[in-house]
Amino acid sequence: MKKVKTKVPFKGTAEQEAKLTAIIEKHGCARTELMGILQEAQELYGYLPVEVQRIIADKLDISLEEVYGVVTFYGQFALNPKGEYKISVCLGTACYVKGSGELLSKISEILNVSADEITADGRFSLEACRCVGACGLAPVLMVNDDVYGRLTPADIPGILSKYAG
Repeated sequence: MKKVKTKVPFKGTAEQEAKLTAIIEKHGCARTELMGILQEAQELYGYLPVEVQRIIADKLDISLEEVYGVVTFYGQFALNPKGEYKISVCLGTACYVKGSGELLSKISEILNVSADEITADGRFSLEACRCVGACGLAPVLMVNDDVYGRLTPADIPGILSKYAG
């Protein structure tokens, strides 16, 4: 199984697990309901860690590999937790040729995380994405819904400081 990159250990609660069990039971513990169960589980936890996938697999009497296969096939599902501030660096062609790779490197250096990781305090997560549809502003990054364009690596500390407080 692919290693899930994270610096924050899974912190599911007994209350969340009880809610997950209720979700599964609401769907009749049926393997044909796997997509719906996964969607609701992700709403509950914010992502689908292996611990949650294992509970789902056990309750539906299917293999963990089958659950993992569905989770990794569909782009709507996340294997990694997201930070309070989700940073997405566009690596689409227009952004990449204008230096978005350097932006990603600078953010990684400052936050001490790689793409698809979250800071130890859970404040920031970093991801590389393909296109945010703002090619005229290349290179672009987003912090949650805030879009920043025409950036250089020198702009990164100032942007991150807006969210660090």
